[in-house]
Amino acid sequence: MHARTEPAEAQAEPDTSARPPLIREFLLVAGLFLVYKLGRRLAVGHTGAAFADARGVWRLERALHLPHETAVQSALLHGGVLVRLANTYYATVHFPATLAFLVWLYLRRPAHYVWARRVLAVVTTAALVLPFAFPLAPPRMLAGTGLVDTARVYGPSVYGPPADDHLSNQFAAMPSLHFGWALMVAVGLIAATRSRRRRLWLLHPLITLLVIVGTANHYWLDAAVAAVMLGAALAVVPAPRRTATTARRGAGRPAAREAVPAGAVR
Repeated sequence: MHARTEPAEAQAEPDTSARPPLIREFLLVAGLFLVYKLGRRLAVGHTGAAFADARGVWRLERALHLPHETAVQSALLHGGVLVRLANTYYATVHFPATLAFLVWLYLRRPAHYVWARRVLAVVTTAALVLPFAFPLAPPRMLAGTGLVDTARVYGPSVYGPPADDHLSNQFAAMPSLHFGWALMVAVGLIAATRSRRRRLWLLHPLITLLVIVGTANHYWLDAAVAAVMLGAALAVVPAPRRTATTARRGAGRPAAREAVPAGAVR
């Protein structure tokens, strides 16, 4: 007589998270991106303060003994191909990677999707407020640093002359949403997946950090402030619960068999 054994999937709790309506989510995410682009345009007209703040940030970084941004840029400038790749990464990866992340979560991990969308909304909203209080010129505009505007010199570039750029506010360098969103993509995928190699997703924010600093679009502190904002949002927005299926996948072992009565034939 054999003891009854249930399949692991039968014993696991199914993922019953309701997938939000597609049209509503499309409008919400599109609105988030639109607010990001248009909201930054509202904090214009603070050029003098932006350069004064930039000099203050530069001095603070040196006082904190942070690495010089010029060291990262020098490594990129050793070859024209490398610096062009960095410029291309900056120009083309930011939005598509975040959008692909949200689409994948929506299709495969609905509960994690809602959580990630809320976190991104909180971070983006907070990031739009800061330039009003602290406008900041990027390091590529700051004289005396030895930095080169790599996008303008080597291409491709997503910015025109600040006076003629009607699509973005170039004096809103802090925080770096390039880095903040990239870090959330990594955090979200690590939380939503159970592969032993899932921490390799951290390469995305690491590469993004080196790119934004090496291309002189951001200071180290821009990324640090974005990370703090993300940490605060993660603390405020409740994380989704793990189902039994997810937990079992994470453990990497099948479900335990039922106890076999003494004397039973296996």
